[in-house]
Amino acid sequence: MTEDQTFEPQEEELMSRVAWYYYHDGMTQSEIGTRLNLSRIKVSRMLERGRRMGLIHIHINSSYGGCFELENRLQQLYGLTEVRVIPANSQENSGDRLSEAASQYFMGKLKKSDLLAVGWGAMVMGALQRLAQTLSHRDISLVSLTGGVAAYIEGIASGRTSQNVHLIPAPLLVSNPDLAASLRNERHVMDVMSMAKTANYALVGVGSVANQATLITSGYATGSQFEAFRRQGAVGDIIAVFYDENGQVLDLPFHNTLVGLDLEALRNIPQVVAAACGQDKVDAIRAAAKGKHFNVLITDEPTAQAIIKGETS
Repeated sequence: MTEDQTFEPQEEELMSRVAWYYYHDGMTQSEIGTRLNLSRIKVSRMLERGRRMGLIHIHINSSYGGCFELENRLQQLYGLTEVRVIPANSQENSGDRLSEAASQYFMGKLKKSDLLAVGWGAMVMGALQRLAQTLSHRDISLVSLTGGVAAYIEGIASGRTSQNVHLIPAPLLVSNPDLAASLRNERHVMDVMSMAKTANYALVGVGSVANQATLITSGYATGSQFEAFRRQGAVGDIIAVFYDENGQVLDLPFHNTLVGLDLEALRNIPQVVAAACGQDKVDAIRAAAKGKHFNVLITDEPTAQAIIKGETS
């Protein structure tokens, strides 16, 4: 066996002592080095080798432990940059908890003068309300990914000055493709859409094709339209653009009446964060991940488990 595959008895005794001092007694690596006449670098390397060789096993006794495992599995399954899974909690509203998780994520990521592009919906607006103070202190600018000014006002304007908020000055959906094309070519609309494409981060929700979907409850689509979308293979939408079970955008006349970025433009934003949960959204999240429509996912434990179960069953 090579040196990396086995321990000499004397080495194992020393490594065990180092591990005991570090993990059980809470000593720092410098303190252990002083006690055992070792350099801090030597102590660090011994701890790392002990973990790698199985001498040291770390058990995290926390309700978050299972979530960490789910995060790793989802990240590897879909090639995501990052995944955050929050523990199940039947006592609290899942939408509120997801908005809080999304806001906490961005508090740790956004830097001074960054540009954050946002979709619309209850989860996104809830996250922005919670982020208001952070956005103001760090001089973060916000830009909408779609038209529909009224849908953004409550969350995107919280505590913000007008020069830091950029909304596409058009409806989300219009009556015909010609009008949508004309609006997309208006200078002010083009300027905001161009700005959105330069964002550092984007935050979007993931919609299902269930009849309680936000697009229906907000009056942008009807139940009969959704039935037609489902028959054509739709499983979900991001910023009102529908895709099939493999994440491929569908060729729907509905898309030609939208004013906003398409999913190809969204994908070019460096960090696209999708936050969504719920049994009705499992297929939509899975398909969007397959289609690479986001690279960071924030969800809850039951949803993460259902996504993985669907892939392995």
